[in-house]
Amino acid sequence: MKRTFLTFLLPLIAVHTLCAQQVIAHRGYWKHEGATQNSRASLQYALDLNVYGSETDVWLTADGHIMVNHDAVFDGVEIEKATYEQCKHLTLKNGEKMPELKDFLQILRQHQGSTKLIIEIKRHSTPERNREAARQAVAEVRRYGVEDKVEYISFDLDACTAVVQSDPRAKVAYLGWEYTPCRLFSEGCTGVDFEKNVFRRPATRHWLAEAKWLGMTVNVWTVNKTSAMEEMCKLGVDYITTDEPVACMLTLKAAGATPVSAD
Repeated sequence: MKRTFLTFLLPLIAVHTLCAQQVIAHRGYWKHEGATQNSRASLQYALDLNVYGSETDVWLTADGHIMVNHDAVFDGVEIEKATYEQCKHLTLKNGEKMPELKDFLQILRQHQGSTKLIIEIKRHSTPERNREAARQAVAEVRRYGVEDKVEYISFDLDACTAVVQSDPRAKVAYLGWEYTPCRLFSEGCTGVDFEKNVFRRPATRHWLAEAKWLGMTVNVWTVNKTSAMEEMCKLGVDYITTDEPVACMLTLKAAGATPVSAD
């Protein structure tokens, strides 16, 4: 019964939210000259672009530091099992040293715009490590006083619930597709963040309407082709995560969905 209702509701929601989509730069605006994925430069360029959010990935080291990187291993160093001393000298492709989360938060705090930092808490080796990484990330955000400029995402539900427990006001979205929006809502998640094919599969495409019905935000990743951007825009998702933020802003502008602030 609920599924039938939500299937009926989906086109109505899409029409209502057609002009609400915004852009999240995946690992920052890393395709800009002088940047690379998850670098300080990629964050700064995303902030300058004035997108809704700049996504980044974090790992908790063995001695309790939060490092910014996508992969678990960088230049042969397994970040989760390494110390800060082992990580801080690692060099990114643009010549920067691997940043800590606090480096990003300092940049964010100095920025006067509205762009959010979307922190993905990576899936660690144990449930307790996932929870601890989440708690440490929230604590670091609180130390810098930028709670209103940060949102959280994770493929690990333990990490999501740990964020909620640490900061009940935090915005948290789950990245996987093992759980329905109703289940995620009951765990305290404020949004869903699905891979684009979730909205195409007959068994799960009604989840967009279900999430909207629950008052949750809907993000989709990682959308790099113009045709897919247009498709997701028509569906009525709230946010599009992309490696092509400028192209996405232009596509949404053409659809009447969001202003373009890039030069």
